[in-house]
Amino acid sequence: MNTNQYTVEIYKIDRRTKKGERLVEKVNVTGRTFEDLNNEYSALDNSEFRYSIHETYVTRTSVMSGKEFQERYDTSYTCSPSSETYWCS
Repeated sequence: MNTNQYTVEIYKIDRRTKKGERLVEKVNVTGRTFEDLNNEYSALDNSEFRYSIHETYVTRTSVMSGKEFQERYDTSYTCSPSSETYWCS
C-alpha cells in the first residue's frame, strides 16, 4: 500500500494580484500515487486554473543537532529548525 501523502494546491488566474494568480484550495491526499493525482487534476490545467502537487512531508537536517527530521513542505524558512534564523531568535 502506498503511504505517501501529497498536497494539491489549486490556483486561479487573477490579474489583480502581483503574482497573477491566487490560491483557491489546498487538498491533502493519502494513499494515492502521484500519477493518479496528476491524471485526476489535469482537467484543471487550463487558462483559468492551474494546480501543483507536492509531497506533504520532506526530510530536512537540523542546523544545531545535525539530525534529520520531517516537516511540511510549506513550512516557512524562519520557522524551520533547518535554518539559522530559527535558532537565532
